Amino acid sequence: MMQQWTRRVLGALLLLGGVGVVAMTEQSVLDHRHAAARHGGQILDLGEGGPPQAGQHGYMVRVAGPVKVIEEPYDPEFGQRAKTPVLIRHVEMFQWREVRVGSDVHYELDWVDRPLDSRRFAQPSGHANPESFPIRGKQFDAGLVRVGGYALSPTLVHALPGGDPLPPDFKSVPPNLAASFSLYNDHLVTSVHPEQPRLGDLRVSWETVPSQEVTIFAQVDGDELVPAAHALDGKGYELQTGERTLADVVPDVPDAPSFVLARRVAALLLGMFGVWLLMPEGRRTRLDLMLAGGAGVLVVAAVACVLWLGTDVVAGAIWFALALAGLGLAVWRLRAAA
Repeated sequence: MMQQWTRRVLGALLLLGGVGVVAMTEQSVLDHRHAAARHGGQILDLGEGGPPQAGQHGYMVRVAGPVKVIEEPYDPEFGQRAKTPVLIRHVEMFQWREVRVGSDVHYELDWVDRPLDSRRFAQPSGHANPESFPIRGKQFDAGLVRVGGYALSPTLVHALPGGDPLPPDFKSVPPNLAASFSLYNDHLVTSVHPEQPRLGDLRVSWETVPSQEVTIFAQVDGDELVPAAHALDGKGYELQTGERTLADVVPDVPDAPSFVLARRVAALLLGMFGVWLLMPEGRRTRLDLMLAGGAGVLVVAAVACVLWLGTDVVAGAIWFALALAGLGLAVWRLRAAA
């Protein structure tokens, strides 16, 4: 009697263990997927990456490595180019600007990167500025930038941090502009006397975004990394300098559970063996293993199916089909034994 009671307790514990293992496994998968969905979808950690593989399309990936410029940017008006992801032209004009300190208003000439409307000055007389810039500042992107085996979309290229001044190559300036500009302190200026600029003089300089090692978390679209359009965080990507782990880039996403398939199989086996121990000793024949197997699968798969309801139709349908198979096997065995 004591041996039979011990066997049933052990069987109940094994069945509960199987249910617990499958519940924890599926909940871990669900937690990871829900957190990943906030950033755009399922996640692959590719490290330094390689060439894009089939089946990666639509996944969010972490890729780390140096920024490689394949087609460098070019400023055609001034003939400037650089081996950099982004080349930025800055244009400033020597203008009057209004300075207010409390109730005191005074005016001074300075380099400003946008037209200042002197008509809005408190004292516009004698402080008139040109109405517009004859040359505008612009940004020039590299034609192709890669990290690992993936090209970066314009949004990700523009997200690259940092800026380094680029001394202009005066020999590359077209003759029509070279006649108006001269090189002074790493700038091109229109001043006749650069050390003493006058109202309306222009000053042009260039800045580059440096090629550097970065870690990018973004969505795969063919061979390109792009922001995830439907990310719940409203951004759809992360970019950090240096090599960062997935936890550094998206700290709110828990690690994906490991050995998921093995844990699911173990849960099913625990459930099956637990039911077998719960069966009356006289009925635990070789054929009744099918009844125990069916019942154990039914219980474990039903718990997993409930967890997936309303979340993933495919995963829920698989567990539901497995539960139906267990139920069918158990019913068939009971009818055969009747």
